[in-house]
Amino acid sequence: MKYDVLVLGSGPGGYVAAIRASQLGLKTAVIERESLGGICLNWGCIPTKALLKSAKVFEYLNHASDFGITVEGGKADFGAVIKRSRGVADGMSKGIQFLFKKNKIDAIMGNGILKKDKKIEVTAADGTKTTYEADHIIIATGARAKELPGIAIDKKNIIGYREAMSLPTMPESMLVIGAGAIGVEFAYFYHTMGTKVTVVEFMENGLVPREDAEISKELNKIYKKKGMTILGNTAVEKVDISGTKKKVTVKDRKTGESQVIECDVVLSATGVTPNLENIGLEEVGISIEKGFIKVDEFYNTSVKGYYAIGDVLPTQALAHLASAEGITCVEKIAGQHVQPIDYGNVPGCTYCSPEVASVGYTEVAAKEAGYELKIGKFPFAASGKAAAGGVKDGFVKLIFDAKYGELLGAHFIGDNVTEMIAEIVVARKLETTGHEMIKSIHPHPTMSEAIMEAAAAAYGEVIHI
Repeated sequence: MKYDVLVLGSGPGGYVAAIRASQLGLKTAVIERESLGGICLNWGCIPTKALLKSAKVFEYLNHASDFGITVEGGKADFGAVIKRSRGVADGMSKGIQFLFKKNKIDAIMGNGILKKDKKIEVTAADGTKTTYEADHIIIATGARAKELPGIAIDKKNIIGYREAMSLPTMPESMLVIGAGAIGVEFAYFYHTMGTKVTVVEFMENGLVPREDAEISKELNKIYKKKGMTILGNTAVEKVDISGTKKKVTVKDRKTGESQVIECDVVLSATGVTPNLENIGLEEVGISIEKGFIKVDEFYNTSVKGYYAIGDVLPTQALAHLASAEGITCVEKIAGQHVQPIDYGNVPGCTYCSPEVASVGYTEVAAKEAGYELKIGKFPFAASGKAAAGGVKDGFVKLIFDAKYGELLGAHFIGDNVTEMIAEIVVARKLETTGHEMIKSIHPHPTMSEAIMEAAAAAYGEVIHI
């Protein structure tokens, strides 16, 4: 069967690219070997947020007295929490089926292998092989959990994010390797549910080490206050799974001292690695560079008619970025005038509690780039809305170019800040200056007025601190 566009993979890059292609009048099909929606909808973005919401509700119950409310007998049903999360994921996957039907997109279920001359061979569950052809083929096969050398994920003793979302029982203790978004989100969830959690991070800053240093420092302080053990600048040397308790040997990279930590389960959360194996790249002749598919600014690979988007590229492994890449790719295919994506203006969000959100330069990166800076911070401790909501942890930090007033970066930590960061993305897209932000009236009382206050702080005009 011949199509205008064939997409290999139905994650947030693939399915969004397919829908946009169909909107532009291109006959489109998507090949998926597992579940529509890919990892994000089924085992990543969506079900994890369902788990985190349950943890947040439980946390509210445990602190109901802070709000003048007495709750008796509140307890967490771990199995029910997991079941709700899976139900949310299943519902979202069914939503993709509806969107495909609405947009007249064919969903081809099976394992796809790229072939020469813009073809894909699909092996169905029953072993039947069918070859499909298209003028344009988009590779959107995503990524999977990365494994550390010598610490293989066996899905029982050492688990990845998929297993962490569907454990049959709640472990009494867990050691999390890696303190990026995946690690800190699961650390918060399991700690809140009652598991004793230790987080081990190789990089010096500890939690969310790639965020601005002040954000990392604040989250470390808050997590330790919650009762978690946080070991930054620490390497995992080995994991002994021979006994009932797992024995993890870790080494402080500064002092050289080692210790053994016992736990019931180890969660490996050291990032993701692209799914490039056994999809036919070598047969087609598509170039790989440093473990990723090499593309140009409009996602053309080294072979004409083949494109790649999402986590198979060396760009940020983010669902919303994969979607944007997919849209840009197919709009270019359709002959539209398209601007390349500005990778310096892609927001990142971590949905732990408090949440973390950022976009643009960190303070260190801005200085290294040669900018003279004006920096403004506003603590949520001074926010009326935060005080009323009982969520005073965290702050907003804005970084401006002192010479021209350009907004170089923004770094938030606090309640619901992942809903606030888009304001900064739009402001940077429109090349807004600090004084324009100060003069943009924000509603009171809101968490978002901290953005206006932080801008004012950078210029010595802040009112409420």
